[in-house]
Amino acid sequence: MHLTLDTEFATLKQVLVHRPGREIDRLTPYNKHLLLFEDVPYLEEMQREHDIFTQLIREKCGAEVYYFDQLLEDILEDNEVRSNLIREALAVSRLGHLSDELLGVLTQEQCVQALIAGIKVHEVRGRMSAAALSDLLDLAFLIPPCPNLYFQRDTAAILPGGMIFSSMRLDQRQRESNMVRQIFENHPLFKDKIHQIYPRTTHNNTPSIEGGDVIILSNKAVAIGCSERTDEKAVYHVAKNLIADGLIERVYEIHLPKKRNFMHLDTVFTILDKNRVLTYPDALQAVQHISVYTRKEENSEQVNIKRKVLKKNLREVLRMEIPYLEIIGTDKVSQEYALREQWFDGANVFTTGPGQVISYNRNKHTNKALKDYGVEVLEMPSSELSRGLGGPRCMSMPIAREAVV
Repeated sequence: MHLTLDTEFATLKQVLVHRPGREIDRLTPYNKHLLLFEDVPYLEEMQREHDIFTQLIREKCGAEVYYFDQLLEDILEDNEVRSNLIREALAVSRLGHLSDELLGVLTQEQCVQALIAGIKVHEVRGRMSAAALSDLLDLAFLIPPCPNLYFQRDTAAILPGGMIFSSMRLDQRQRESNMVRQIFENHPLFKDKIHQIYPRTTHNNTPSIEGGDVIILSNKAVAIGCSERTDEKAVYHVAKNLIADGLIERVYEIHLPKKRNFMHLDTVFTILDKNRVLTYPDALQAVQHISVYTRKEENSEQVNIKRKVLKKNLREVLRMEIPYLEIIGTDKVSQEYALREQWFDGANVFTTGPGQVISYNRNKHTNKALKDYGVEVLEMPSSELSRGLGGPRCMSMPIAREAVV
């Protein structure tokens, strides 16, 4: 059977996460913007917060937690996979020609750390030939780190029809998605269960799409944000492939402002159960327009799709797809607090079961609104994890959920 998910809210069974590690300590006040961070977090506290996050997942819903670094180490037992990933990582610094020599001095475990946390010249000087490193500064990165890797939702998405591997908007993050793809394509747990929806070619300049822009509305409909991180062309190709495969009938293309606080669709709304949605009202109103892709009825074997611009707002579209919809917002929260909590991804909760979510404790007004509507809110500490500007949903990629009855 292929890996598929039909819902955003059924009880979680398996999830992929990455516990922040040494890659966070590579951040400095001087390189943080280059590495796409607004601040320099404190690693040990970040790890403590993440451990509480995964503890809640295990204890409150009994789900199995897979760790990215452990799965990566498993697939690096294959020499070809290890060689390809190290060569690709070096190519980012235009040092792909050093791959064989670097592989000769790194153990398998060190390769895992090099791929995640990067590796500096001084860390291999004396073990690699002096000629290879002669023109490189000691503190220069042979392989740059991936400090955003704890946001596993960005790298891929599992849908009713199969799996999307993200084509990341920013070059600095493409290796994250590529490593996740290698895990799913090569790890014994997953490799025989992958039906790839996107991308279906290996061409360069693949239109970008990121997992945070993909939300399952039902087993027949998917919403995809057309945001600063996801291209309209990518939405079209995903829609065509999903509809051609016959499992999805409608793909909604939701145009968001190209702004940081609307980076992905899951900063606008998340689904809590079969008829409740959490949203940030200003973000909901900021949606520019919505189109829907459906199958074009033609007497031919080839599947064609049509795109229709809807004269409906997001609330109306959600009501079409989610019966008896109840929207939980922060309407009653002061504008000052609402803006503050939206910046720290108040709407980006992780739904672990029907009416059960994990939320940052700092978003206390959003959490109160959820509790007032009968949602079980599992609060987690967030002073350091939130510095990366992503919420609990961003940190988790569900692999399996219970079937919806």
